[in-house]
Amino acid sequence: MHSFEVRGGKKLQGEIIPQGAKNEALQILSAVLLTPEKVTITNIPDILDVNLLIELLQEMNVKVERTSRDTAIFQADNVNIDYLHSDDYKKKSGRLRGSVMLAGPMLSRYRKAFIPKPGGDKIGRRRLDTHIIGFEKLGANFDYNNEDGFFHLSAPHLHGTNMLLDEPSVTGTANIVMAAVMASGTTTIYNAACEPYLQQLCKMLNRMGAKISGIGSNLLTIEGVTYLGGTEHRMLPDMIEIGSFIGMAAMTHGDITIKNASIDNLGIIPEKFRQLGIQLEFTGDDIHIPSQDIYEVQRYLDGGVLTIYDHPWPGFTPDLLSIVLVTAIQARGSVLIHQKMFESRLFFVDKLIDMGAQIILCDPHRAVVIGLEREQKLRGITMSSPDIRAGVSLLIAALSAEGKSVIQNIEQIDRGYQYIDDRLRKLGADIKRVEG
Repeated sequence: MHSFEVRGGKKLQGEIIPQGAKNEALQILSAVLLTPEKVTITNIPDILDVNLLIELLQEMNVKVERTSRDTAIFQADNVNIDYLHSDDYKKKSGRLRGSVMLAGPMLSRYRKAFIPKPGGDKIGRRRLDTHIIGFEKLGANFDYNNEDGFFHLSAPHLHGTNMLLDEPSVTGTANIVMAAVMASGTTTIYNAACEPYLQQLCKMLNRMGAKISGIGSNLLTIEGVTYLGGTEHRMLPDMIEIGSFIGMAAMTHGDITIKNASIDNLGIIPEKFRQLGIQLEFTGDDIHIPSQDIYEVQRYLDGGVLTIYDHPWPGFTPDLLSIVLVTAIQARGSVLIHQKMFESRLFFVDKLIDMGAQIILCDPHRAVVIGLEREQKLRGITMSSPDIRAGVSLLIAALSAEGKSVIQNIEQIDRGYQYIDDRLRKLGADIKRVEG
């Protein structure tokens, strides 16, 4: 096990380029299974979750040619379907929640799929109902086998249908779309997710020959086709990493420019950080966060305390609530953070309280942050990362704290952020990776 040793109090300064989007990568890489032709993907993030998915594809006999660190050519012309029911696949995919994304393409092209019990974050239940119900409506048969621990899916014939999703799940929508693109007839998905990463997937599938309309809305219409071909695709920069860098700049009193941020695809993310009083300057596609002595949380017009909560796109992404929470620690004013989707995602705040933050955990879903206004610095402690986003939130706190902090279980951080320690050192951070 590795840890980060951080000596805080350094002002981060300089330029940084965000990695390719993790959440997009898990969908796009799964989609290469839909065609026997070559698919070239660029801006692939070099992180644990993505590398594990590529490893799973290789174990399935998908040919993978890495032409550079962030570019690969995939060809799924001789897929070993039986590998998906092996103990090795169960062991590897159980560590990666994103492996569920393989089910839609496999059903679409090979008419059967296996889903192990999902792994990933320790942030509460993340159910598969939306995926399974969608597959069933397309004509798939579903059975859970207690002996082997797999969900078994088979679909001798997939047919178009109308469906209303019970939740606008991003992964659920993506999986159903990939299953429906080669079903006979027309499928309509209402209450579909419409995140930029899902839009990216749909645009890629259309370049491969799919017929998807309504992209960017919550009503998708998919006319089934019989064959999909190869294509080229470039992933968007990771919006969660961009938000993390904004938080790091504010908390460390730093001055950072985020290059090539794809601002048009960030939705209301910049506005939410501005509500915390953080200045953001746009130049072309770059975001500059200048050094600020004080950033003040906005209030509502009636004087009420600002509430920031997660909501399906175009609302605020839940993956950035942990970042907003930790960034508010040194603000002037108070903010209520309301995490609606995951019941355990705020349980890392006890570590921030131990560091000196003024936070009231109201219940598993809500926390009030009372800003310190930079009058009191956080103090370094030893802590453990419970999930990807909480791990980076703790790292942001450590970078701003007085003294030494040790963050354990950093494999969680490595799952979502590539070379984060090397990149932060270039901004002036005092951070090193240690064993044990």
